[in-house]
Amino acid sequence: MTLGTSGAQPATQPRRSRWASAAMVIGGFVAVLYVIEAVDVASGLALDRHGIGPRSVDGLQGVAFAPLLHHGWDHLFANTVPLLVLGFVLMLSGIARGLAVTAVVWIVGGLGTWLTGETASLHVGASIIVFGWLSYLIVRGVFARDLGQLLVGVLVLLVYGSALWGVLPTQEDVSWQGHLFGALAGVLAAWMFAGAARRQRAARTLPPSPTLHR
Repeated sequence: MTLGTSGAQPATQPRRSRWASAAMVIGGFVAVLYVIEAVDVASGLALDRHGIGPRSVDGLQGVAFAPLLHHGWDHLFANTVPLLVLGFVLMLSGIARGLAVTAVVWIVGGLGTWLTGETASLHVGASIIVFGWLSYLIVRGVFARDLGQLLVGVLVLLVYGSALWGVLPTQEDVSWQGHLFGALAGVLAAWMFAGAARRQRAARTLPPSPTLHR
């Protein structure tokens, strides 16, 4: 019985570690957003001026800061559950991969918003990241040709797919540009990293090389 127990541990330990790591990373990120919003509210929403100001040199800094800022607690509350759920699913595929996808979404989504947003408007909120993660998780299985990822994508689509209507200009006070370019950036990230995913999967399925005798 001792041998059977010790033999089972290596198979289960990596899984626990991966789930715990994913939870810690995304939980830590959301906790940082709450700390920043507490400072923002205490300062009378003074931090919001660091959001994306379209086609303004000063507003370009918002590409870096906008996803960390929210216009009040209600705005942050609306993003919290999607951030936790989608971020956790994303990080399960690997912390390094999740961070790389997030970087693509953060930069491309922010630049797209800066280029196309209305003049004299200000864009803040992690919805750029939410829409990027959402579209990435939905389409990554198509590019990677991975059945498991396809099934996850279908599930994510069923749960959160209706949110994709947010890429359309239906509300004046909502940054549909951030939603749109965040989603497009997620598709771009899925395409960018699909080749590496296919190569890793192929390497795992290749038979061991024969021993050379001479």
